[in-house]
Amino acid sequence: MKPRLGLLPRILIAIALGIVCGLFFPDWLARAFVTFNGLFGNFLSFIIPLIIVALITPAIAELGRGAGKWLGITAAIAYGSTIFAGLLALAVGLTVFPMILTPGSLPMSVDNPEDALLGPYFTVEMPPVFGVMTALLLSFVIGVGLTLLPTNALQRGFVELRQIVEWVISTILIPLLPLYIFGIFLNMTVAGQVFSIIVTFIGVIALVFALTVVLLLIQYGVAGLIARVNPLRALATMLPAYATALGTSSSAATIPVTLRQAIKAGVSEPVAAFTVPLCATIHLAGSTVKITSFALAIMVLAGVPIDLGLMVGFVMMLGITMVAAPGVPGGAIMTAAALLSSMLGFTEPQVGLMIATYIAIDSFGTATNVTGDGAIALVVDRLSRGRVGMPATDAAISQSGRVANEG
Repeated sequence: MKPRLGLLPRILIAIALGIVCGLFFPDWLARAFVTFNGLFGNFLSFIIPLIIVALITPAIAELGRGAGKWLGITAAIAYGSTIFAGLLALAVGLTVFPMILTPGSLPMSVDNPEDALLGPYFTVEMPPVFGVMTALLLSFVIGVGLTLLPTNALQRGFVELRQIVEWVISTILIPLLPLYIFGIFLNMTVAGQVFSIIVTFIGVIALVFALTVVLLLIQYGVAGLIARVNPLRALATMLPAYATALGTSSSAATIPVTLRQAIKAGVSEPVAAFTVPLCATIHLAGSTVKITSFALAIMVLAGVPIDLGLMVGFVMMLGITMVAAPGVPGGAIMTAAALLSSMLGFTEPQVGLMIATYIAIDSFGTATNVTGDGAIALVVDRLSRGRVGMPATDAAISQSGRVANEG
């Protein structure tokens, strides 16, 4: 039997083929793939809230009466990671941007790259039952409520819902992801305008990419110390999630792959099912690095004086505001646009430049987000010491075995 090609190679091949085929595919053929992407993307929008409810609700219920504590701990770690990422970008940007950017050279008009993208032949609307934030809140309320009920009938129903959603993930989403990613990169290459915008900010983009790599190394370095695992090996295990997010540009859409790789990295299944969907919505460290860096770069290019206190407050607010970002490409910058105008005083052309540049390389920040989710899952798994989703006696036995193995 021939060995099956792994998900990471398939995604890398899809990215490469999308770029190459975009150079010579006629528009009519490219639009066929764009049409598929539209249908698949609409299905993703429909299924993402269900994924969140189906995975988070039973995971919280299985936590027992300690659910509230682990919710708080996970949220605090995710928010701390996001704020650290923004402050790191702010510190590096304040140091480097004055040396590589010319004040007063900001172009005041730029086309939105989405305007140049090809459209599908037709679309089929697939509205979700509820939004991402509604799904998250619903998961919290029902999950915590289930820990207080004497009966487990409703919990069994959510466990069965989880099995259905996991079947959809394994038989529909995962197999079609490479084709979806191929279509995304094909359309970006045909549009061409995306890459001209990238050239305008090439120095900033290079710095942001380097910052995301440093951030991931720091996250997994800390996670490795706490969870007692090899940080580089754990980071390498999460690469399929990183590559998937490069194509989908959506943390929520990458949940199936992130969840699978977190378990492979050594996170217990109950903790992974709890932390990964949760962090896909509340942990946006990579997006914060990008938005903070681009905002600071535009301020330097426009010759605007930098108020350190204002920028720190902006980063703190970003960590909260972007939780409301939908699980779609560019959702974070759309949500942050209000802060750019209200707190930093950005003009409409400046906000337009932010949106255009951000969308052009949206996937790298998203990839950093989801890969960092694996580090948080490792930390939460270690802090829970195997007690998640099992009785205390079983947890003690499990923990004893873990310590023995480590010794």
